[in-house]
Amino acid sequence: MKTTNDDLAPKKIDTRGFPYRLWMLSYGVAVVFLGSCSVLPAKTFETRQSDTQAQKTIEPNPGIIPPPIFSSSGDPNFVVKVVQNVGPAVVRIDSSRTITSRVPDEFNDPFFQRFFKDAAPQPRQRVEQGSGSGFIINSSGQIVTNSHVVDGADRVTVILKDGRTFDGKVLGEDPVTDVATIKIDANNLPTLSVGNSDALQPGEAVIAIGNPLGLNNTVTSGIISATGRSGSDIGASDKRVDYIQTDAAINPGNSGGPLLNARGQVIAMNTAIIRGAQGLGFAIPINTVQKIAQELIAKGKVDHPYLGVQMVTLTPENKERIKNVAGDGLNITADDGVLLVEIVPRSPASVAGLRVGDVIKSINNQPVTKIEEVQKLVEKSKIGTKLPIEVERNGQIVQVGIQPAPLPVRREG
Repeated sequence: MKTTNDDLAPKKIDTRGFPYRLWMLSYGVAVVFLGSCSVLPAKTFETRQSDTQAQKTIEPNPGIIPPPIFSSSGDPNFVVKVVQNVGPAVVRIDSSRTITSRVPDEFNDPFFQRFFKDAAPQPRQRVEQGSGSGFIINSSGQIVTNSHVVDGADRVTVILKDGRTFDGKVLGEDPVTDVATIKIDANNLPTLSVGNSDALQPGEAVIAIGNPLGLNNTVTSGIISATGRSGSDIGASDKRVDYIQTDAAINPGNSGGPLLNARGQVIAMNTAIIRGAQGLGFAIPINTVQKIAQELIAKGKVDHPYLGVQMVTLTPENKERIKNVAGDGLNITADDGVLLVEIVPRSPASVAGLRVGDVIKSINNQPVTKIEEVQKLVEKSKIGTKLPIEVERNGQIVQVGIQPAPLPVRREG
């Protein structure tokens, strides 16, 4: 598979209708996801106790402040020790899939076939190959990587640092969080210790290991630049992840590889960069990876709650622009909240009676003012269990109960 360069800004809803004109009020960012384009019982990640002896801390000169990458450990060579300790648990993942070209409908017309059947084009096949990274989470051969690394793959090959090669079986994929699990037939494999991504702070030192651009076992380092970046922040509005931002150099092929802290614990999975930017890499927090991976190992899929709405955060600027676009076609009295700009037909939101122009004020009695807050509360809800939502409609408060359904997943490619 080739590197994914999709522009994940909001798609056109209806080029002739009002909802599309509303969506044009927002802007998109080109995000590049870094890969190439029997169910086991759920298990927790294995952890390894480091047998590295505690290093004696050297007091720095009070007049000199070391950079974060050094000051977090007190040892300027700590990256070497981390890589030596955890490098064998990082793998390369090669994948291939067969693409069949589609014959245009015109050539299926009976008239054409009658006179030009010998000249009609035939479907053609080509094989796309790609490469990414992953890391071992269980000594019996369970591996995590990005969903987009193995999406649609006919064959997956896992290559260990020691040169051993295995055929990989995809246990499950979750495109919504971009996490996948793979199983290889091996035992007594090295694994990574797992950190706590909920406790991370900007400025902490991090290390990335992977196979960027086919250069195996590449190591880069940097710091955590920010936490809690939403999918819409980075232009991946279809992903339900709060990303960790880092300035550690990551490139296509790093997808699925680990982002480690100074103690060698994996705290995130590298996944995306913003096209044309420098020092803007994004990784999926390991707490999210661990949760999703366990569900994939247990049942091969993850069901995410779904309402069937498209929305925009209502700000004074957006409200003014909406008035200019909609004119008298929409009466928005609210000054904040989340404006619904499209309702998917036959979706839970449609069945419950939500309408274009409704402004969500609260979900499950929790106030919301941003689309990210709505997404988080919906993600925490239960499929099939009624979710109370309060909306403002034409100046009136309306209470609506919605039963979320499983999110329909559209595969890449």
